[in-house]
Amino acid sequence: MNPTSKAIKRILDELGNQELLDELSKELSLSDLNTLLLELFRQRTLDTSYADLLRAYSTNRFVQPAQLDPLALKRLELHILTIAQQASYQAIQLSPVAPLGSCSVVATSDQNKIISSLRGTEVVADATNLLALHICDLLKEKKAANDVNPIRFSTTHRHVRAQNFNRPGLLPHFHLYAMVSSGKDKGSYSFEKQTLLEHILVYQSIFSSLYHTDVTVKLNRRDGYTDSEGLLQRLSEHLQEAAPAISVIVNMDENSNQYYKGLQFTVTVTIKGQELNIGDGGFVDWSQKLLGSKKERMMISAIGLDRLI
Repeated sequence: MNPTSKAIKRILDELGNQELLDELSKELSLSDLNTLLLELFRQRTLDTSYADLLRAYSTNRFVQPAQLDPLALKRLELHILTIAQQASYQAIQLSPVAPLGSCSVVATSDQNKIISSLRGTEVVADATNLLALHICDLLKEKKAANDVNPIRFSTTHRHVRAQNFNRPGLLPHFHLYAMVSSGKDKGSYSFEKQTLLEHILVYQSIFSSLYHTDVTVKLNRRDGYTDSEGLLQRLSEHLQEAAPAISVIVNMDENSNQYYKGLQFTVTVTIKGQELNIGDGGFVDWSQKLLGSKKERMMISAIGLDRLI
């Protein structure tokens, strides 16, 4: 039994009702559960003193400010979003919260790694999931179309993740720049070739303009496509032909995963003599799942910004 399960069992034992979780999760609607929890937290805050509040701020790792220059971060965000806008990736300001299950339903993240909230929401732990939801909502409501040209969005966002990292440099909240492209399968991997090149060229423009350095891209084979080897070969050839100045490394060893499909790429840069594995991306099946269409195609990618300040 894992520590969380042991803690849950202990709590239910103390309350004298081993069926309480099932009763709350299965017999109450999400609306009624929210109403109950809202009142519970309201009552808890009524008993919170000034000293309690200050103590909570001092001891809660999620609420502490980041140790970086906010002006430098804002300048970096503006520069990056401008480059993306010039490459047809529309900048969008996301909400601080996403629908409950935004990461765990379509991807592989455990909900315990996310800060679940009230009113059917969770704190954003991955902006690409929320961008994907926004795109799929536009497509479902016929407010946008991706039949002829891909839909492209980019954003910068402060992320919060709940797992307790023990390695230095891994923080409870951090800034990412993210892109999501959505299109249709038109054969010959046309969407895949176009969007991979677009994402890589945006990152090349970012790092060449800011740090006068080139990016190195590693293409990793993943399962999820009928011919993942052929996909990787075609994408590698297209990238090297269209952007010969970019260093491309190809890893043909297939890796089974539940996140990326067919291809996952990593972006490495060297800044001030230090090599940084700064971001990654790849194809996902989220739009296929959300819209119920095998013709949908989607690419996501992101880079970390805190280490660049």
